[in-house]
Amino acid sequence: MCAAEETVGEARIGLFGGSFNPPHLGHLIMASEICTFLNLEKVVFMPAAQPPHKAVADDVTAEQRLEMTRLAVVGDKRFEVSALEIELGLSYTLDTVAEIRALHEGYRIYFLMGSDSLLQFGNWHQPGAILMLCRLAVAPRIGDDAGRIQEEVQRWGRKSVSVYPTTPIGISSREIRGMVYGGAAPTYFVPPAVEAYIAEHGLYRAS
Repeated sequence: MCAAEETVGEARIGLFGGSFNPPHLGHLIMASEICTFLNLEKVVFMPAAQPPHKAVADDVTAEQRLEMTRLAVVGDKRFEVSALEIELGLSYTLDTVAEIRALHEGYRIYFLMGSDSLLQFGNWHQPGAILMLCRLAVAPRIGDDAGRIQEEVQRWGRKSVSVYPTTPIGISSREIRGMVYGGAAPTYFVPPAVEAYIAEHGLYRAS
């Protein structure tokens, strides 16, 4: 169990969806800190098959993103990786959360996201229905307007959405892909095992 913040004795897990293309240290730090704030039993990383609101770039396969995510979380017993979205071909967060609730009956589900995703949450498929199944645990991202973030919290309700003071990490998967494309190694941006996998498989490089 992670160190406690909220109600003692309540079973709860975190669900962290994303492209993870590639997974980086910002993802891990965010998941770790929210795990601590919320006293989560675990955080389930869920690589997307093909998110409807975000294209997966650079022709990296779902299986490669899944393997990189597995490599990224090795050694942290709080974290696990699920292939559920990829195996079932799920496109919508609503369907994913419903499946996770069915697999973890009796648990409160927290869906982890950056504030950039919260600012777009109204455009997701049936956002109100998602909030009937889980709560949103939001990490502020560098550059996102704090006033707009609070407007979205008020829009969806403080019982449904909470923002946590996670360490701001200015790393993005897009920047890492650009770094590798330009010939630089992503050392210190991704876990060593992920860096080695990217190099071994020639990912994100010019063809």
